[in-house]
Amino acid sequence: MTALRVTQRNLWVYRRTWRGSVFGSFLTPLLYLGALGVGLGSFIAAQDTSALGGVTYLQFLGPGLLAATCMQTATFEATFPIMGKISWRRNYEAMLAAPLSVRDLVLGEMGWMTVRLTTISIAFLVVLTLFGIPTSPLALLGAPAAILTGLCFFCAIMAFTATQKNDSGFAALFRFVINPLFLFSGTFFPVDRLPDALHAVAALTPLYHGVALIRGLVLQTPELANWPIHLGYLLVFGSVAAYLAYRLLFRRMVK
Repeated sequence: MTALRVTQRNLWVYRRTWRGSVFGSFLTPLLYLGALGVGLGSFIAAQDTSALGGVTYLQFLGPGLLAATCMQTATFEATFPIMGKISWRRNYEAMLAAPLSVRDLVLGEMGWMTVRLTTISIAFLVVLTLFGIPTSPLALLGAPAAILTGLCFFCAIMAFTATQKNDSGFAALFRFVINPLFLFSGTFFPVDRLPDALHAVAALTPLYHGVALIRGLVLQTPELANWPIHLGYLLVFGSVAAYLAYRLLFRRMVK
């Protein structure tokens, strides 16, 4: 229960910025889907869509953007804000002086991230519905899948942040890890269009599995048949990442 105090603290801070955050949660999918889904998609619609699994580009793009947006949000929240709590503002030192443990810090941050990703996922699904993208009630399960995808990245990058002395490593993280994943994990085009070697690499990443799982749920595509593989991968990856975040933060904070 003490971990909830960490989540509660973050919610109190969030009360000052929630309006702009919620507005952005609706604006981001509207801009992406309008510019790429409708704009670029109007050119693709005139071509053969068999490469997209028989769906329009707007339908193909929407679920992938949901997963990618959760990845990007979780990545940001696990970098500069966590570094601030470790080194700059030393919030974690103050928390550990209270009856809280490192486990409480990690679980509390995960709880907060779950709340944040829930608002993003719900807003995104509302926008997808406005564009007429979901094809069945299973689309509602896309929100938990997106939250799980975001938590995988949050825990993994929190573990990375716990090893950093300053924020100099974040630029490389965004440039060489997050941006390539955003572009080449199936968000904007089918991964099987990549060379075989890159296809195999993409299949090892959590965003690939998150995109495939969410797209299958939202669109009822054939890749939904592989949902146990995608879900199992995300659960294992997230569990290992959460353990590493705990161990590395413990090593950093407990002298």
